Amino acid sequence: MGTRGARGGRGIWAGLGRCPRAIGWAWSPGSLSAGGSATQGLWGCLALAQQRPLLGVAGGCDRRCPRIVSRSQWGARAPKNRVRLRTPVPFVIIHHTEGNPCTSQASCSRQVRGIQNYHMNSNGWSDIGYNFLIGEDGNVYEGRGWSTMGAHAKNWNHKSLGFSFLGSFSSRVPNNAALNAAKSLIQCAVSKGFLSRSYFLKGHRNVNPTDCPGNALYKVIRQWPRFKA
Repeated sequence: MGTRGARGGRGIWAGLGRCPRAIGWAWSPGSLSAGGSATQGLWGCLALAQQRPLLGVAGGCDRRCPRIVSRSQWGARAPKNRVRLRTPVPFVIIHHTEGNPCTSQASCSRQVRGIQNYHMNSNGWSDIGYNFLIGEDGNVYEGRGWSTMGAHAKNWNHKSLGFSFLGSFSSRVPNNAALNAAKSLIQCAVSKGFLSRSYFLKGHRNVNPTDCPGNALYKVIRQWPRFKA
């Protein structure tokens, strides 16, 4: 959906996925910071897993998960309320935001804040509508997260996760960094038990009258596993 379409330690990324690959999560007492070796990355994930009960970070270290920028990292407002999503859900629905592209964490974070403000201030929703958003910087941005019902696809919010690509993809496809992050996010959802192993993938246009997620992106996701119009 676009932003108008439906009703409804320190420096830690939630669900830190790619370890022990050489993203490099160097660990020292009291902090986790980017920029170490593959071995340090492993220690960083272990440290994250140890701190997870205190931090509320879902999932610890899972190689199937992409890097997820937490709400606190992108500067989210507190939600007005939350409705629990009963998981695992049987569907994942793909959207685009119809905004400008973003290729850095700083620019993507600004976009996500703007979308949240629009959804809360103009649409009157309790929070940003999507469960997660994907940037062309290769990061995933936590929206409502795994366990809160979204507001991204009318009549489908209670049985789906909504993943939205940041940008407009009517005439071009997202870059490989974003596409790979989205595929990893789907695998992550299955591995953590939030998405059924027998899930179906849909575009927003398959469930609501809209052009979302854009013609170019829609052609891509039609080729992905478990797509069903």
